[in-house]
Amino acid sequence: MSSRIFQNVIIQMKDAVDRTIGVVDEQGFVVASSELAMIGSRLEDFHAYELDAAGQTMATGIRTYSALHSDSAKLDYAAFSEGTDQMAKTICAVAAVAFNEAKSNYEEKHNKAAFVKNIISDNILPGDVYVRAKELHFVTDEPRSVLLVRQMENSDVAAVEVIQRLFPDKQKDFVLNINENDIVVVKALPTASYQEEVFKAARNIEAALYEELGIRCVIGISTVARHLRELADRYKEAQVAIEVGRVFESEKTVINYESLGLGRIIYQLPTTLCEMFLNEVFKKNPIETLDEDTLETINKFFENNLNVSETSRKLYVHRNTLVYRLEKIKKITGLDLREFDHAIVFKVAMMVKMYLDSLNSKY
Repeated sequence: MSSRIFQNVIIQMKDAVDRTIGVVDEQGFVVASSELAMIGSRLEDFHAYELDAAGQTMATGIRTYSALHSDSAKLDYAAFSEGTDQMAKTICAVAAVAFNEAKSNYEEKHNKAAFVKNIISDNILPGDVYVRAKELHFVTDEPRSVLLVRQMENSDVAAVEVIQRLFPDKQKDFVLNINENDIVVVKALPTASYQEEVFKAARNIEAALYEELGIRCVIGISTVARHLRELADRYKEAQVAIEVGRVFESEKTVINYESLGLGRIIYQLPTTLCEMFLNEVFKKNPIETLDEDTLETINKFFENNLNVSETSRKLYVHRNTLVYRLEKIKKITGLDLREFDHAIVFKVAMMVKMYLDSLNSKY
């Protein structure tokens, strides 16, 4: 960011304060100051590691410092004021607010990443997308995919930097910090074989986070956005991919929205409708009547495409034993899983039950 923006703020504040004020970068070099001779010099009393959070204040024996907001995990800039008394702290705090405001306005006008973040967050009107894109010389109709990276168990602020290193072209690919656990990657897709490219990117992210930070993650992949204005919807798709995958494909760490199938439909159904469906399907006995061994038999039967011989082989049981179990299931539920229509109904019912159980586990 241009130091001229900070210097303009200082010029406006200079007559209102009787202390030297300015801005230093993460190495302690002065990038703007009310004392022009200080610009370019290094302040030896500044230590970036002591200012690890935006808004945090640090007083040395000479000056007071206040960290400015940053989208990255590390400190980019800090405001400073001469002195360590209460007045110096007040001046530094006021200056930091003014610098942050100027910095935010500048980034909103000139930063493509901030623009993309506003789009996926629905913080910009659709009509304004065209105007801002033109101002930023942004290609609006380039195919893009949204990857939502959710850190599991533990999270680390350094994860953003790790992912950013994987996408060096900051004019095309954007890595956005959403919250403590979520990071979004908006990736440009220059080739037609986008699916393979996106999955490769997801695997690289997963591997890098684990190898460098020991962080496990799950990644949701959206369908392709053909225009910038579609990015908000694609972000929602990536969120749905993670949520639905958590219920129906919990063993997977990379989930594509396009491959969710029935799970995506069930996820959007009202719970009352799901409960009514289960009651209609299991009129004779509730699904809870089936024990774990029986459910394992059913799952294996589905995995082997309703093939009795293949399922019995995988379960290490005699064919007649499996037939007996299927008859028992028919007697309990009224559904013969050897019949295709009955099998479909039962499979959907099991997925509905999984969905309702996942909702109950949240509360």
